[in-house]
Amino acid sequence: MRIRVDEDVCQGHTLCAMNAPALFDLRADDGHAVTLVEEVPGELDAAARLAARGCPERAVVIEE
Repeated sequence: MRIRVDEDVCQGHTLCAMNAPALFDLRADDGHAVTLVEEVPGELDAAARLAARGCPERAVVIEE
């Protein structure tokens, strides 16, 4: 599984980083999310899905 943040959609709610801190960080200049990895390790699949479901803007994109 791969993850990415749609930068045109992200509003900086920070929920992805709270739900999956091993997968997301926040940019210092605007607080918008960035991914720390492209390929999600198997043990973090559930965290990636939680982050995607928790994003109010649906900016976290999972590609199977």
